[in-house]
Amino acid sequence: MQSFKTEQEAFWAGEFGEGYRQRNQSSQLYHAKVAAWAQMLKAANNINSALELGCNIGLNLRALNGLNPDLKLHGVEINEESAQVARDANVAEITTGSIIEPLALESFDLTFTCGVLIHIHPDFLHRVYANLVNLSNKYVLVAEYYNPSPMAIPYRGHEDRLFKRDFAGELIEQHNLKLVDYGFFYKRDHLIPMDDISWFLLEK
Repeated sequence: MQSFKTEQEAFWAGEFGEGYRQRNQSSQLYHAKVAAWAQMLKAANNINSALELGCNIGLNLRALNGLNPDLKLHGVEINEESAQVARDANVAEITTGSIIEPLALESFDLTFTCGVLIHIHPDFLHRVYANLVNLSNKYVLVAEYYNPSPMAIPYRGHEDRLFKRDFAGELIEQHNLKLVDYGFFYKRDHLIPMDDISWFLLEK
């Protein structure tokens, strides 16, 4: 059995990650993500490749492929079964592994996370930030739960599995990134019901 540095990694690599995969397979969610990506990238220029850290079953990668089939796409996913589902979609190259470890990958025009940083142990966030920045040629995008100060909240009956904070602000300050665009998806929006996610497009 693979060993991990944090409880959060083992959590998502195991049965809970498998349950998450089952809850997130729907055509409605795919179409919502296509609409979301069209909005999040409206201020970005000349994106030919993208890397997602924590891609799960690859819905974001499929949505990006739907927007532009010529994009070169890559995903990294810790749960092997979810990674295989993403691989089977045949829209991106998928690597199985932990995003808190240094990733020996080529660089991409855009690197991003969607609902992933919130599940990383705060002591290891800087490692994921480093992967996002080091593997980006130009843009970094984070779409996560926002809070002006760090806080942990219960997640489906589990403690220390969901953390809210100003992820974009930390990336800007720690890696000297520039804010390009930002927005919010409200869970009651009928077109893009994305569970109260704040997104930030940053540039190196």
